[in-house]
Amino acid sequence: MPSPLINKPAPAFRLPQLNAPDKSFSPEEMRGKVWLLNVWASWCGACRDEHPVLMEMSRRAEVPLVGLDYKDTDADGAAVLARAGNPYQSIAVDSDGRVASIMACMASRKPM
Repeated sequence: MPSPLINKPAPAFRLPQLNAPDKSFSPEEMRGKVWLLNVWASWCGACRDEHPVLMEMSRRAEVPLVGLDYKDTDADGAAVLARAGNPYQSIAVDSDGRVASIMACMASRKPM
Protein backbone atom coordinates (compact mmCIF):
# COMPACT_ATOMS: atom_id res chain seq x y z
CA MET A 1 0.00 0.00 0.00
CA PRO A 2 1.46 3.40 -0.93
CA SER A 3 2.26 5.59 2.05
CA PRO A 4 2.15 9.39 2.19
CA LEU A 5 5.14 9.16 4.56
CA ILE A 6 7.57 7.89 1.88
CA ASN A 7 10.56 10.25 1.65
CA LYS A 8 9.42 12.06 4.80
CA PRO A 9 11.43 12.02 8.02
CA ALA A 10 10.20 9.64 10.70
CA PRO A 11 8.81 11.35 13.79
CA ALA A 12 11.23 11.62 16.69
CA PHE A 13 10.71 8.88 19.26
CA ARG A 14 12.64 6.52 21.49
CA LEU A 15 11.01 3.22 22.45
CA PRO A 16 12.21 0.06 24.18
CA GLN A 17 13.15 -2.89 22.00
CA LEU A 18 11.23 -6.15 22.02
CA ASN A 19 13.12 -8.81 23.98
CA ALA A 20 15.65 -6.19 25.15
CA PRO A 21 13.75 -3.60 27.22
CA ASP A 22 17.05 -2.22 28.54
CA LYS A 23 17.84 -1.14 24.96
CA SER A 24 15.90 1.35 22.89
CA PHE A 25 15.37 2.28 19.26
CA SER A 26 15.14 5.77 17.78
CA PRO A 27 14.88 6.77 14.11
CA GLU A 28 17.92 8.95 14.81
CA GLU A 29 19.98 5.72 14.60
CA MET A 30 18.92 5.39 10.94
CA ARG A 31 19.53 9.03 9.94
CA GLY A 32 20.87 9.29 6.41
CA LYS A 33 19.83 5.73 5.53
CA VAL A 34 16.95 4.35 3.53
CA TRP A 35 14.96 2.00 5.76
CA LEU A 36 11.45 0.68 6.18
CA LEU A 37 9.42 1.06 9.37
CA ASN A 38 6.70 -1.57 9.48
CA VAL A 39 3.89 -1.22 12.02
CA TRP A 40 2.63 -4.66 13.03
CA ALA A 41 1.00 -6.59 15.88
CA SER A 42 0.45 -10.22 16.80
CA TRP A 43 -3.33 -9.71 16.60
CA CYS A 44 -3.27 -8.08 13.12
CA GLY A 45 -4.58 -10.26 10.28
CA ALA A 46 -3.14 -8.07 7.50
CA CYS A 47 0.23 -8.25 9.27
CA ARG A 48 0.15 -12.04 9.02
CA ASP A 49 -0.61 -11.73 5.30
CA GLU A 50 2.33 -9.39 4.63
CA HIS A 51 4.82 -11.28 6.82
CA PRO A 52 6.11 -13.59 4.05
CA VAL A 53 6.88 -10.54 1.90
CA LEU A 54 8.86 -8.99 4.76
CA MET A 55 10.72 -12.26 5.31
CA GLU A 56 11.69 -12.30 1.63
CA MET A 57 12.79 -8.67 1.76
CA SER A 58 14.92 -9.49 4.79
CA ARG A 59 16.43 -12.52 3.08
CA ARG A 60 17.36 -10.39 0.07
CA ALA A 61 18.66 -7.58 2.33
CA GLU A 62 16.87 -5.08 0.08
CA VAL A 63 16.46 -2.48 2.82
CA PRO A 64 16.85 -2.54 6.61
CA LEU A 65 13.52 -3.40 8.22
CA VAL A 66 12.52 -1.97 11.58
CA GLY A 67 9.36 -3.24 13.26
CA LEU A 68 7.04 -1.16 15.40
CA ASP A 69 5.07 -3.60 17.54
CA TYR A 70 1.76 -1.77 18.00
CA LYS A 71 -0.43 -2.13 21.11
CA ASP A 72 0.83 -5.64 21.74
CA THR A 73 2.29 -7.57 24.63
CA ASP A 74 5.96 -8.46 24.47
CA ALA A 75 5.09 -12.14 24.94
CA ASP A 76 2.58 -12.19 22.06
CA GLY A 77 4.88 -10.25 19.72
CA ALA A 78 7.85 -12.50 20.51
CA ALA A 79 5.74 -15.63 20.05
CA VAL A 80 4.63 -14.59 16.55
CA LEU A 81 8.21 -13.91 15.50
CA ALA A 82 9.44 -17.18 17.02
CA ARG A 83 6.82 -19.05 15.01
CA ALA A 84 6.86 -17.11 11.71
CA GLY A 85 10.43 -15.76 11.65
CA ASN A 86 11.86 -12.35 12.43
CA PRO A 87 12.55 -10.12 9.42
CA TYR A 88 13.47 -7.09 11.54
CA GLN A 89 16.84 -5.57 12.30
CA SER A 90 15.27 -3.87 15.36
CA ILE A 91 11.81 -3.96 16.90
CA ALA A 92 10.48 -0.99 18.84
CA VAL A 93 7.60 -1.62 21.25
CA ASP A 94 4.77 0.92 20.94
CA SER A 95 2.65 -0.60 23.70
CA ASP A 96 0.35 2.41 24.13
CA GLY A 97 0.15 3.25 20.40
CA ARG A 98 1.49 6.78 20.88
CA VAL A 99 4.08 6.66 18.08
CA ALA A 100 1.77 4.99 15.56
CA SER A 101 -0.86 7.65 16.34
CA ILE A 102 1.64 10.42 15.59
CA MET A 103 2.47 8.77 12.27
CA ALA A 104 -1.23 8.41 11.41
CA CYS A 105 -1.71 12.14 12.04
CA MET A 106 1.29 12.93 9.83
CA ALA A 107 -0.09 10.73 7.06
CA SER A 108 -3.51 12.37 7.16
CA ARG A 109 -2.22 15.96 6.83
CA LYS A 110 -3.15 17.67 3.60
CA PRO A 111 -0.66 20.02 1.94
CA MET A 112 -1.60 23.68 2.29
